[in-house]
Order: sequence, then structure tokens, then C-alpha cells
Amino acid sequence: MTTALHEKLKATNLKDHIGSKIGLSKAQLLSGEFAADIRELIEQRGVLVFPKIDFTEEEQVAFTETLGTMAPEMDGELLYKVTLDSSANVKADYLKGSMYWHIDGTMSKVPVFASILSGRVLSKEGGNTEFCNTYAAYDALSDDDKKAIEKLRVSHSAWATLFYYDPEPPLQKVQEMMRIGENNLPLVWKHASGRKSLVIGATAHHVLDMDHMESTQLLVRLREWATQEQFTYSHTWTVGDTVMWDNTGTMHRATPYDPNSGRMMLRTKLKGEESFEAA
Repeated sequence: MTTALHEKLKATNLKDHIGSKIGLSKAQLLSGEFAADIRELIEQRGVLVFPKIDFTEEEQVAFTETLGTMAPEMDGELLYKVTLDSSANVKADYLKGSMYWHIDGTMSKVPVFASILSGRVLSKEGGNTEFCNTYAAYDALSDDDKKAIEKLRVSHSAWATLFYYDPEPPLQKVQEMMRIGENNLPLVWKHASGRKSLVIGATAHHVLDMDHMESTQLLVRLREWATQEQFTYSHTWTVGDTVMWDNTGTMHRATPYDPNSGRMMLRTKLKGEESFEAA
């Protein structure tokens, strides 16, 4: 990160390879004056934290719109309630998969660019949101590893995540998740910027044309590598915090918490701008 950008955004690094805290005021963020700088920094740092900024719902939408084109949810809403409370979110059961490392949008050709999450109601224990920098993790691989995985492709599926939290699901549930489909993606995402990142996580089911035992070991090894301490940041929430992450260069997950705690986050998303596939 350049000193000038650091000073302009009043930014301090949270860890060497991931995360920066932004010291701008709410009014400065909503003005849009710093939007281009925020976009530049999110690509560099993966995660930006705006502590206790206390956005209203309308302000969170407005802030998101300063940064690009908003991506609506499946039902068209702009704000999504991230909660395990089924009375607040009828699809809460699907969010159980968010407890495991993943990238949003692996069922799409073009995943969302970034997500913005604000803390509204917290659990007494657990409920951190954790991130890992998949750019930095790729960069730190050995040359031999990079060469070995360069051209590999991986089958991703939403149904693969089901078995993380429900080892013996009913057939109807499996079929429901399978209807979402599958998507074959490169293991190494070659970005338009010239940088490369790993495309792994809970939706990664198997490496194409590879023995399934070898495939599983490779995907687990890369997940363990990417989620080492030096590549990760765990955000402990305070009500009013807002956190933004680059979905194209990070994985994320929630740490376990009481599903009856009422924990509630509000999410907005920025429309994707880059395909997983090299141009």
C-alpha cells in the first residue's frame, strides 16, 4: 500500500498480508469522494474494516452504490439478512454452510466483486467473521506447486457444502441442493490485473481428471495452506461495525455461534466485474 493512499484513507494495516482499518467519517464515506481509493485498497488488502461507523440500512445501500453497481439478491432485495433465525430469513438453513471457508458465487461465471457486511445483533460467544487472502496464499506457494496446479480445474457445487453441516441429509434436501447445479472452474484464477489467486473452499468438490483420493488431499492441503495464520484475519464484531471484502481474492467464514442468539448481519454486494475464466 502506498503511503499516499494510506494517509488519504486514514488506513492502518491489521496484519501484514490482509486487512486494513479505515478511519474516515461516515460523511466522508457517503460522499463518494474516496470510492476509487477504497476500491484500490480493497484489491491490495482483501478486507477493509470501518469500525463503529453505524450505517443505517439506507446509508449502507448508499455507500455500496458509491463503489459500483449493486448486486441484488435472488429475490431482488438489496439488503440481505445474514442470520440463522428462520423467522427473519426463510432460507436461514442454507447459511449453515457459511461456517466453512468459501468464496461466494462459485456457481456463477462472474462472481460478485465485493460484499459489505454490518453488525446489527451479536451473539454472546463466537460469531466472528474470518477471512483469508487467496492472492497472498498463491504467491507464497513454491514454484513446483504453482507449476503442478496451474492448469487444473475443479468441480464446484452448492450440494458439496451440505455434507459439512449435515452428514446424513434426506434425499429431498440433497436433490434440492443439486438443482442449483455444478460449475467447473480453474483452480488458479488468472486475473485481468496479472495477479493470480486460488479458487478453493467448501464448494470445491473434486479436481477434474484426478484420482479422488489425490484430489481430496490436494484441495485440503491448499485450504490448510491458504488459511494459515499469516494469511488470515478474524474480525471480532462490535455493533455498528462494517466490514468489506474482495470476494475475488479472499475466502471467508463465520465462526460457530448459538443459532438461537439472534445474531443478525446485513449484507450488500457489488456486482461482479471479472469472470473466473481467463480472457
